[in-house]
Amino acid sequence: MLERTFCHLKGIGNTTEAKIWESGVSHWNDILEGTDIPFSPAKVNELEIGCGESLKRLKEYDPIWFADRLPASDQWRLYPHFRKNIAYIDIETTGTDAHCCDITTIALWNGREVKTYVQGRNLHEFEEEIAKYQMIVSFNGKCFDVPFIEKYFGIKVKAAHIDLRFVFRSLGITGGLKGIEHYFGMDRGDAEGLDGYFAVLLWNEYEMSGNEKALETLLAYNVLDSVNLENLMIRGYNLHIERFPQHDLEPLSKVPEPLNPFKAHIDVVESIRRRYPSGGAFRKF
Repeated sequence: MLERTFCHLKGIGNTTEAKIWESGVSHWNDILEGTDIPFSPAKVNELEIGCGESLKRLKEYDPIWFADRLPASDQWRLYPHFRKNIAYIDIETTGTDAHCCDITTIALWNGREVKTYVQGRNLHEFEEEIAKYQMIVSFNGKCFDVPFIEKYFGIKVKAAHIDLRFVFRSLGITGGLKGIEHYFGMDRGDAEGLDGYFAVLLWNEYEMSGNEKALETLLAYNVLDSVNLENLMIRGYNLHIERFPQHDLEPLSKVPEPLNPFKAHIDVVESIRRRYPSGGAFRKF
């Protein structure tokens, strides 16, 4: 889909992009080969320059160039081309304010290996790890995870960033991560029903009592938040390309879910729920 995309070019929105397609253009090469389109010579010249640069950037494997130019709702188009060097990330924190709250754990899935980072243990290693990836996928990460990461580590996350919250919102599918997982029938097993507020309680339990089972439950939950993003990304991509049947694009296949290296301990969850029966208002989406 990316090679059929024009809305990242100067002066081209979704409406103009549709007009380009209607004129018989379906690839950047069509513009470069002189396919006739109903635009002024100046606009055609701009398109030729933009399509040439796009081909160059794609060949150079430069997702950041495209991400800087595509609207958040259209960045799903990047996915098939740049998924070989990608990190699906999720963080857990002590609250919602990056200026006064801490990151407690981070889970990262790169399609091959699950990596986790824990405050007081190896959290500092995440800074070096995240710099390895040219693209990241998150849910609400543009508003939550990345600002937290940048504030906490004092860094700038330079990777192209597909935020699934916006990918699904442009399809009319709204709500938080767990709600969208339920929409697609995804099951969290023993971690079902846990949320961002409960993740705070699990961290507090671990920090105050040293309960390793509480930490493992938190990590099991955090890992699910990360690894589930891959198949959600695939579902989002496939739903989007259904809106463009004229391009005859192949849907992506679902991938096997990796084994969660951590276990959610039901006894710990039930113990905390007895002490905090009313739940809480923490929400990170």
